[in-house]
Amino acid sequence: MDLSIVIINHNTRQLTEQAVQSILDTKPQVTYEIIVVDNSNKDEERFTCNHEFVTVIEYVENKGFAHGCNTGAAVAKGEYLLFLNSDTIMQAHTLDASVWYMQQNPQTGGLGVQVVLADGELDHACKRGFPTPWNAFCYFAHLDKLFPKVPLFNGYRLGHLDRNTTHYVDAVTGAYLMMPTELYKKLNGFDETFFMYGEDLDLCWKIKAAGYQVIYYAPVTCLHLKGQSGKAAQNPVVKYHFYNAMLIFYDRYYQDKYPAWLTGAVKWAIRQRMPKLDGETV
Repeated sequence: MDLSIVIINHNTRQLTEQAVQSILDTKPQVTYEIIVVDNSNKDEERFTCNHEFVTVIEYVENKGFAHGCNTGAAVAKGEYLLFLNSDTIMQAHTLDASVWYMQQNPQTGGLGVQVVLADGELDHACKRGFPTPWNAFCYFAHLDKLFPKVPLFNGYRLGHLDRNTTHYVDAVTGAYLMMPTELYKKLNGFDETFFMYGEDLDLCWKIKAAGYQVIYYAPVTCLHLKGQSGKAAQNPVVKYHFYNAMLIFYDRYYQDKYPAWLTGAVKWAIRQRMPKLDGETV
């Protein structure tokens, strides 16, 4: 089998149904399977499907996005894995072209496509640099928006790179992340220390550290109804995990590379944005 597509359904039944149907509607030429890992905590949001290409892993304890992806990947039969958000809509030829690129370029360890938002704008997470302190400062200070074509200020969003051209990048989004199954296993998959957010950056870091390339593949697209599955703007728990992922990533990859005063300043700035939680769960 060419491709195993892993989707997490966490209280997003209608979105998951839409995502799965959009894949089936594109009639990919590659051989594929869809694995839906259901860790919903609401019975009415659980996903069911009896299509021959779809496998549902039911009643999985919600230990985070990374855990769900690893659970699905553990039963995958494809030569390649695609981790796909439930709030995406597949476009024609995207899966076939992605697999073809991977087959023709064996040094590609991670691949993302041109992920487009509902308004036609690019989801900047689909081509990113790593969030070094400087890159993060430029992002939060909006210097990348003030100077969108200046590489110095666009180390995270990479806004200076043409969205219609394929590029080597540091990271792509977990909303659409394809990689060889063999490499995924070699790297032990997603790190479940990340409950949600940051796990895609971490995996891309490991891919590059292993000597492989991460590619933003521009010729094909995937629609991302961003925010529909996480509702980050309304949910303080989601916000907490977003900023906590930054702390985990910084501790892992930058703690020993920068002076203590800078590390302290970075962590202070992140914690100022983190909401305080009172036993709430996602």
